[in-house]
Amino acid sequence: MSRICELTGKGRMVGHNVSHANNKTKRVFLPNLQNVTLMSEKLDRSFKLRVSTAGLRSVEHVGGLDNWLLKTSEDKLSARAAKIKRELHKAAA
Repeated sequence: MSRICELTGKGRMVGHNVSHANNKTKRVFLPNLQNVTLMSEKLDRSFKLRVSTAGLRSVEHVGGLDNWLLKTSEDKLSARAAKIKRELHKAAA
């Protein structure tokens, strides 16, 4: 599994470890990914997603998974999250 958040698209970043002598060695900053189950009120289903903790806070701030998916563009979402978003649009119609 790749280390990318399924909702926000946040992935790994590359940087340097810098010693006291200013020696620089490459390192990787990984996102804090958690396996969570999020509930959709409109679909009355739960979905297991791999989400960063920052993405989870954003979902809670907006008011739930449904509101988050409807306001986010599909190019930022993973394939699974985009599929859930399409199901939401079908249920609303």
